Amino acid sequence: MNRRPTLLAALALTATAALTLSACGSDDDSPAKDKDTIAGADTGDKKSPSPATSAPASDDRPKIELPSDLSYTFDWPKTGDKEKDAVLADSEQSIKAVDMAIVNQDPLDKAYLYYYEGEAAAGTEEFIQAYVDAKARVTGAYSFYDADVEVSGGSTASLVYCEDQSKAFDMYLKDKKVNKTPVTKNSYVLYSTKLRKNEKGVWVITKLLSQRGSDKCQR
Repeated sequence: MNRRPTLLAALALTATAALTLSACGSDDDSPAKDKDTIAGADTGDKKSPSPATSAPASDDRPKIELPSDLSYTFDWPKTGDKEKDAVLADSEQSIKAVDMAIVNQDPLDKAYLYYYEGEAAAGTEEFIQAYVDAKARVTGAYSFYDADVEVSGGSTASLVYCEDQSKAFDMYLKDKKVNKTPVTKNSYVLYSTKLRKNEKGVWVITKLLSQRGSDKCQR
């Protein structure tokens, strides 16, 4: 998952996270899920999130449950290739798992660690920790599109895709204040990921890079 340079984004960048803090891409100082640059990478109140977005925990995969104020659109149709489609499916879950960790305010949440390893896991942990430190989480609608997936040798893959954060924002847990920001070129982010198929047959992310404001992703 680089998502807008702001207070949290700055923290994420110093932590060499490919993820950034959230929401639409503006240059203010609010926390945002901005998975910006580099590689690797709320329930602040103690209520449980309502299961609005969830995936069955089949084959020992973690169940993803997110609050009803978060929504996702993945506009990347199936390719017809079994492995490529598996990369896309696991990548969808990995994106949601990171947001669930932010919602749970848990930098070591088991769900996202199921889909990330090595450099990517370390960067993602620091990204999530920035949200915990700021006592904030993500809210709104995320859209993903223009996916390009390649599989090599049956065990390694690459996935490049775009994210539209124009309707996604950060929310501070104490007062539930949503930091709404204007839509700019930086609201659109290009991601490049490296994955490997592990012993469980899961496509896990080993490296994540992002480019905010990419011309490729403008709408």
